[in-house]
Amino acid sequence: MKRSNIIMFIAALLPLGLFLFPLWKITLEAPQYPTPLGMYIHINDFSDVHPHDIKNINLMNHYVGMKYIPEAIPEFKIFPIGIIITTVIGLIIAFKGNYKWFLFWFVLMIVLSSAGLYDFYLWEHDYGHDLDPKAIMKFTNPDGSVMGFQPPLFGSKDILNFKAHSYPRLGALFLGVGIAASFIAYLIGKKNNKKSVTM
Repeated sequence: MKRSNIIMFIAALLPLGLFLFPLWKITLEAPQYPTPLGMYIHINDFSDVHPHDIKNINLMNHYVGMKYIPEAIPEFKIFPIGIIITTVIGLIIAFKGNYKWFLFWFVLMIVLSSAGLYDFYLWEHDYGHDLDPKAIMKFTNPDGSVMGFQPPLFGSKDILNFKAHSYPRLGALFLGVGIAASFIAYLIGKKNNKKSVTM
């Protein structure tokens, strides 16, 4: 097996780390919470950073009219299937394909990952802006518009007296390294192909 194919084989397996480690983490810091509230976003689930964090976030959000964080969303069924399918495709390419197919897999994973991030952004936007008009507490912006409570997609953001943090976790690292490795496999395969042609 060529070195480029071995790297592609490893690249195809790395995204499976999403089934073992969280994809993302959102944390809320505030003076009234000595221990910040937080939740992990997995490829197929939400989970507490500390016991009862999601329950406490939901109770807090209820006052400003935000929706409860659901136990499941449609993406939790779609994303795992997508990762399994792309892993299988990547493994087939590693065994059967040439270096040009490595680039195909790289582009495919970039497109699908970008679509996943955009979907995450849309979910956050809906979560932070589609507020219950009958909420106990209502806040407005200086221009009089209803204040939104959307957490950041990436980075930190002040929301009232909270500071929200949103950053990728180990699962996202596995995915990113896998995607990058497939491009490296492509470059190595392309270089080796040029050598074999000139010999």
